[in-house]
Amino acid sequence: MTQAARAAAADPAGTGSQSSVPVDASGMPHGQPVLDRLVALLDLEPIEENIFRGVSPAESPVRVFGGQVAGQALVAAGRTVPSERRVHSLHAYFLRPGDPSVPIVYQVDRTRDGRSFTTRRVVAVQHGKTIFSLSASFQVEERGMDHAEPMPEVPAPEELPTYGERLGDLAGEVGGMANLPRPIDMRHVTEPPWLSREDGPRDARSRVWMRADGDLPDDDLLHVCLLAYASDLTLLDSVLARHGVYWGVDQVHGASLDHAMWFHRRFRADEWFLYDCSSPSASGARGLATGNFFSRDGSLIATVVQEGLLRVED
Repeated sequence: MTQAARAAAADPAGTGSQSSVPVDASGMPHGQPVLDRLVALLDLEPIEENIFRGVSPAESPVRVFGGQVAGQALVAAGRTVPSERRVHSLHAYFLRPGDPSVPIVYQVDRTRDGRSFTTRRVVAVQHGKTIFSLSASFQVEERGMDHAEPMPEVPAPEELPTYGERLGDLAGEVGGMANLPRPIDMRHVTEPPWLSREDGPRDARSRVWMRADGDLPDDDLLHVCLLAYASDLTLLDSVLARHGVYWGVDQVHGASLDHAMWFHRRFRADEWFLYDCSSPSASGARGLATGNFFSRDGSLIATVVQEGLLRVED
């Protein structure tokens, strides 16, 4: 694992995995080699009992991407839980910006091991300080009542432009994760906020088809952690769309503050899922966003809520 993770940190685009790495319409690497790099980053190094170490890609934002630290922390928690117990919820706080140039140490507290439920608490540490905390609950599978909200009617992902095609000539201007290798294939159903901003504020909603851009092994925890990673990619876009602004293009700065997820049904992260996000409120330099993940057959597979820090300069 350690060698794979270190290779991922040195080669985020996956250029060492194949002689030819595909690039999208905006010139960014994507596909199986890039996905393999992300899988390697999620394969944490065990240091001591209940202690793990993770790294970040060499090609990273100024601070560690929130979806990465959430996914790695969930891996750390899951490594201390029997495989027959599946994660059903997580609650996390982003406490300090993560430094992508140094490893992150994940310390797991085995809070509770009950007959049906297992609870874990994880803190992520850098430079001697906690940068992130997560609580996760795992459950043995049980039968019970079953219902769900229906998936909205949207075009199929194959009918929509790719993320790179949507970026077009704005690839160098748009902020966030736009100019980094892309392990997640994204197809916007609603107009991306970096385009819709030209027409001013619109409905506080973002709908995007997503899938891991390649094939994943049959590891349930890995698929859940990939969904946690993807959940932080476009969630706050619903807030930005309501106000007609976007990262990099306008003077708006932000960060994730807290993040909660509930996992309802089994799924595969390398098959298409719809991320339907909306924002019920923004105030006090904070924006609240909620999201539902639907599998392609219409099943509600997960629900997400996040509050983000959003500051707009005059």
